[in-house]
Amino acid sequence: MSRASSTVDRFRGSALGITAGLIGWFVLVEVTSGILQGFYVPLFSDIVTSLGIHDSDVNWFEAAQLLLSALVVPVLAKLGDMYGHKRILLVAAILTAAASWWLVFAGDFWSFLIAWALQGFYVVWLPLEIALIFERGRRQNRGTSMTRRAAGLLVVGLQAGAIIGALAAGRIFAATGGDLTVTLMVPAIAVSLIAFVIWFFVPESDPMPGRRLDTWGFVILAWALLLVTGALVYMRMIGELALGPGAWWWVVALLAAGVAVFVWFVRFELRQDDPAIDIRVLRRPEMWPVQITAFLVGISLLGAQGPLSTYAGTDSSLGYGLGLDATGRSNVIGIYLVSLIIGAVLFAVTSRRANPRLILIVASALVGIGYTLFLPFHTELWQVLLNLSIAGIGSGALVGALPAAAAAAAPHGQTGIASALTNTTKTIGGTFASAIFGVVLAAGAGTVASQTAASLGGYMAVWAICAAGGFVAAVLLFFVPKVAFADDDSTGSATGQPAAEAVAGESQII
Repeated sequence: MSRASSTVDRFRGSALGITAGLIGWFVLVEVTSGILQGFYVPLFSDIVTSLGIHDSDVNWFEAAQLLLSALVVPVLAKLGDMYGHKRILLVAAILTAAASWWLVFAGDFWSFLIAWALQGFYVVWLPLEIALIFERGRRQNRGTSMTRRAAGLLVVGLQAGAIIGALAAGRIFAATGGDLTVTLMVPAIAVSLIAFVIWFFVPESDPMPGRRLDTWGFVILAWALLLVTGALVYMRMIGELALGPGAWWWVVALLAAGVAVFVWFVRFELRQDDPAIDIRVLRRPEMWPVQITAFLVGISLLGAQGPLSTYAGTDSSLGYGLGLDATGRSNVIGIYLVSLIIGAVLFAVTSRRANPRLILIVASALVGIGYTLFLPFHTELWQVLLNLSIAGIGSGALVGALPAAAAAAAPHGQTGIASALTNTTKTIGGTFASAIFGVVLAAGAGTVASQTAASLGGYMAVWAICAAGGFVAAVLLFFVPKVAFADDDSTGSATGQPAAEAVAGESQII
């Protein structure tokens, strides 16, 4: 019995044990996260009918959830660094479960809106999981490589869950005879079960003693995010409602105020001993390109999905568009999600041998190439699918690579907040792009054959912006030290500092 116990203990302590155990449970968590993201979309029309609202009101659901996630993710990630990532992950899962059950019984627009926003706590799951995996692997001087491989598997689980959720929602709704209340119980049950999985099967990380929460820093950051995202949401409203030129002054004022508050935040944080976000860490050559890349990737990953769907449904008699019905559009989105999975798998496989910095550069370039191909090739379905697949493979790799790279570049005790910031910057990038794209596409609406469709020039602008984001990210990543994000026995675990920091001066491109 002792021999069997020692074998089990060695297995659990080995890299294989960590991979098969901890990462396996986290894949289930991310499948649940994907279900949340894919389940509700096919039901929006029925939700609109049930709540007695207009189709355009659905946009407020997305805006509210994006805003809440941008505000709470940095705070929860910092609390994870301070008190243990498993503890905060469990809290976030419980809050998400409570909000999911609230959605089941919400009978009016405002109640549903608040519950939908609070459900956004699931956004912090992936950064906390990355931090837990990295901290476990750090003990064996393998935190960086282990995290890269695990991140790819987690993204596979996330996208697979999104596909499962999207496919299951309509079928469950039909099987229940159109009972929306019973149908909405399914994701609530899934999140409730995953909270128990986290509670019983996920080990805790080692919290950092003597830390404190920089409350005023987070308050200032919250105001900055509120002002900037508020300006972007208002910008999208201007495009959708075709408001007059006077409305733009509010956008300019809110953006200027947001930038000013961000400047105040940076100066305030530089004076703190234990800041909410360590600006000095963000200035490192292995960190700032990663965070900017996350912002740029958010432009295409989060902001371009709406234009993609509307373009696929645009009547092809106009000389552009694919003229697909709802089923055809769903198939296009499904193929794009599959390409994300392929990109995540390729990242998990190639990260064992290839240089992590090179993977980031190639993945960013693929996003740029995919959207560039839209400019000359967009009239046939196979062309759109090919372009999307190329961009999707790059995006899938980046979704897993960026939080892992940020965790590897962060000093000990800041892995949670560093990986979470990639999510926050990605969200801001998506919100920014969504607002800009809404204005660009609305500007050309009604100019072709008296249709409500956006003009081809509007779609060209969207694709060009997405392509530019990918190529700019690829260029910026050349400024990362060549040996960044690699395991290093001599520096990484002993000092708690990333290995790349020790050689940044030698390998940084200036």
